[in-house]
Amino acid sequence: MEAKSLKTLEFNKIIDLLVNEASCEGGRRLCHDTLPLTDINDINRLQTETSDALSRIFKRGNISFSGVHDIRGSLKHLDIGGTLSATELLHVCQLLEAANRAKSFARDDEDLSDSLSEMFSGLEPLTLVSKNIRRCIISEEEIADDATPGLKAVRRGIKNINDKIHTQMTSILNSSTMRSYLQDNVITLRNDRYCIPVKAEHKGQVPGMIHDQSSSGSTVFIEPMAIVKLNNELKEMFIKEEKEIQIVLSNLSSDVAAHILEIDLDYKLLVELDYIFARASLAKKMKASKPEFNTEGRIDIKKGRHPLLDSKKVVPINLPLGENYSQLIITGPNTGGKTVTLKTLGLLTLMGQAGLHIPANDHSELNVFDDVFADIGDEQSIEQSLSTFSAHMTNIVSILDKVSYNSLVLFDELGAGTDPTEGAALAIAILSFLHERGICTMATTHYSELKIYALSTDGVQNASCEFDVETLSPTYRLLIGIPGKSNAFAISGKLGLSSDIIETAKSHIGEQAKSFEELISDLEENRITIENERLEIEANKAEIKSLREKLENKESNLTLRREAILRGANEQAATILREAKEFADKSIKDINKLASGKVDMKDLERLRSGLGAKVTDTEKKLQLKKTKKNTKNKPTDFKLGDSVRVLSMNLKGTVSTLPNAKGDLYVQMGILRSQVNINDLELLDEPTLTAPNLTRTGSGKIKMSKSASVSTELNLIGKNTDEGTSLLDKYLDDAYLAHLPSVRIIHGRGTGALKNAVHNHLKRCKYVESYRLGEYGEGGTGVTIVEFK
Repeated sequence: MEAKSLKTLEFNKIIDLLVNEASCEGGRRLCHDTLPLTDINDINRLQTETSDALSRIFKRGNISFSGVHDIRGSLKHLDIGGTLSATELLHVCQLLEAANRAKSFARDDEDLSDSLSEMFSGLEPLTLVSKNIRRCIISEEEIADDATPGLKAVRRGIKNINDKIHTQMTSILNSSTMRSYLQDNVITLRNDRYCIPVKAEHKGQVPGMIHDQSSSGSTVFIEPMAIVKLNNELKEMFIKEEKEIQIVLSNLSSDVAAHILEIDLDYKLLVELDYIFARASLAKKMKASKPEFNTEGRIDIKKGRHPLLDSKKVVPINLPLGENYSQLIITGPNTGGKTVTLKTLGLLTLMGQAGLHIPANDHSELNVFDDVFADIGDEQSIEQSLSTFSAHMTNIVSILDKVSYNSLVLFDELGAGTDPTEGAALAIAILSFLHERGICTMATTHYSELKIYALSTDGVQNASCEFDVETLSPTYRLLIGIPGKSNAFAISGKLGLSSDIIETAKSHIGEQAKSFEELISDLEENRITIENERLEIEANKAEIKSLREKLENKESNLTLRREAILRGANEQAATILREAKEFADKSIKDINKLASGKVDMKDLERLRSGLGAKVTDTEKKLQLKKTKKNTKNKPTDFKLGDSVRVLSMNLKGTVSTLPNAKGDLYVQMGILRSQVNINDLELLDEPTLTAPNLTRTGSGKIKMSKSASVSTELNLIGKNTDEGTSLLDKYLDDAYLAHLPSVRIIHGRGTGALKNAVHNHLKRCKYVESYRLGEYGEGGTGVTIVEFK
C-alpha cells in the first residue's frame, strides 16, 4: 500500500488507537507494525482471529498480558551457560504467570474450538519454575532468607554480629567520658563499617580507625577499636551472603535453562495473543463487526461509520460499489459530508485488509485491493511553489502511473482549482481513463458536467449527500442514484440575498443547465415523498407488531392464570379428600374396636354424629361459592356445543352431553370435564366465527385451530437463562402440537449466554429436526431458526 495514501486516510490514527489496546511491549510493537494485506486468505485468517477473540471477550471479559517482557536476550545468555540476574529471573517468572493466566482464561472454554484454541493449548505455564522463582526472589533487590539453608544460616550470623556491634556501640556512646567528644550521639555507616561522629579536636582521645570526615572538617567518623574485629567478621559474612545469593541465582537459572524452548514459545504466543486481543478490544470499543471479503471488486458497506468521528453524532451511510457500477460520482454542497464519505470507504478498506473489524453492520462486504490511492484535501505546496491545482494534478499523475486493475482510487473535488470548463473536461477524461480499465473509483465534484457524465455512461452512478435547505445544514445521508444540487441560489436566499439579484443570476444560466437543475429538484422532491411514505409504512408495521405482541402476551397471561386457578383448585380438593379419607379410616377403626367388645350405643351415636358432621363439612369445602344462581334455565335451553359459564367456578366451558331428568349434564372446561346442574350454568351468547384456521368440532361448533393461536416466533430478549428456557419449553410444545413447520427464537446477541441456553435445550428436544442461526434478513446471529420433524 502507498504510504502517502495511508497518511491521507489517517490509517496511522487507527494504529495509534490499536497500540493503546495492547498490554505488553511486544504486542504494542506488532500493533505499530500493522499494515493492510493483499492476500484474501491471510486477511480472512486475521479477521477470524479478531472475531474469535471478540467472542471470548464478550463471554469471559477482557484478558491482560501485562508482565510479558522480551526475555529472548536472557534466553540467549542462558543458552551459552550464563547466569541470570534477579531482575531477569523475575521477568521470566512474570512471563510464565501471564501464560498461566491465559491458560486459565481459555480453560473455562475447553469445549470451545476456534482459531485461538491451538495458541492457548501451546502455552506452557511451567508453574513449578515460576513458583520457585517467586519463593526465592522477593524483589529485584532482595533474595528471600529461605532460598537456601546456607543463605539462611549466613543471614542469621549477620544478625547476631549486628546485635553485638550495636550493643558495644551503645555502651561506648553512653559512657560519660565519651559524650563530650561526640558531635552527635548516633551510630553511622562509613565504607560499610560502623562508626561514631567525633569532634575533630578530640579525635586523638578516641582510639580507633578514621574512615571519613565531614565537608566542614569539624567532624571525623571513627571506628572504635573495640568493634574492629566485629566489623571484620561482619564484612566476611557479607561476602558469604553474596556467594550464597549467586548460588541461588545459578540454581534458578539452571531451572529456566532446562525449558528455554518452552519459554521462548510462550513469549511468541503471548505477544501474538496480545496483538489479537488488542484488535478485538478495539472492535468492541468501536462497536465494529467482521466484514466479508471478495476478489470480484464488490463493495457493500451497511451503515458504515467513520471510526475517528464521534459514534453518537456520526450518521451511518450505506455504500454499494462495484457490482452494477465501478464509478461513483458524489455531488452536493460543501460541508455536506462528501469528503467524509470518501475517507470512510478508504479507511474501512484499509482497516479490513489489516485484520481489523470495521464500524459497520454485519455482513458488510469489502473487496481485496492491491492498492488504495487517495487525492484528498488541500495539496498546496509553498516549498515547491505549486498552486492547489498543480499540487493535485502532480498527485493525480503519480496515481495514474501506478494504478492497476485491482486498485481503489479516491478523488476529492476532481478538477477543482482551475477554469471550471477546463477542470470539468479534465475530470471527465481522467474518470473515463479509469473507467475503461475497470478500476473502482469514487470522486466528489461540484461540476454539473460530471453529473451528466454519470447519467450518460454505463457503469457510472451518481450519488449525493443530502442537504436541508430549510435549516441550511447537511444531513450527511448518502443518496445513491440521485445527483446533488449545489443549492447556491436557495442558500443565498435563505441568508438574505435580494431576490432581484438571485433572479438576475438565474437569467445568466443557460436553458439546458436550468432544465437539468429543475429535473434534479423534481427527483429530490419525489425521493422525499417516497421516503416519507416508506417511514409511515414502517411506523404502521411497528405499531401492528406491538399490538400483536401485546395480544399474545395477554393470551399467555390468561392461560397461565387459568392454569394457576385450576392447579390451586385441584390441590385444595386433593387436601380436602385426603383429610376426609383419614377421618373415615379412623372412624372405621373405632367402629371395629367397639364391635369386638360390648357395643355401647352412646359411643356409636357419638361416632355417627361426628362422621355426619365431617361429611357435611367436607361437602361445604368442596362446594365453591356461587356467584349467581340461575333458575331460568330449562333442560331444553342447552344443546351440544353451547358455550356456557359455570357460575360456581366462574369458568367458561362447552356443553358435551344433554341434561338428564334431574338437569345434570357434563361440561368441558379446558382439560377439566365435570358434571354440573343446569341451575349452575349460564348460557353465553357468543358470535359464530368464520375465518381461516377455524375448524368445526364434532358438536357442530366452530373453534380456532391451535396453529392460529401459536405465534411463529418467540421473543426471549430481556429474560435470564432460567426464564428463557421455561418459556421456550412450553412454546416448542405448543408450536409442535400446532404442526408449525418451523419457528423463530429471538434471543439477541448480548453475552451469548441466552443463545447457548436455547441451543442446549434444542439439542435435547426429540421433535426438533434441526436449528441454525439466522441469515441476513432473518435477524442474523440474534435469532435461531428451528425446524420440526
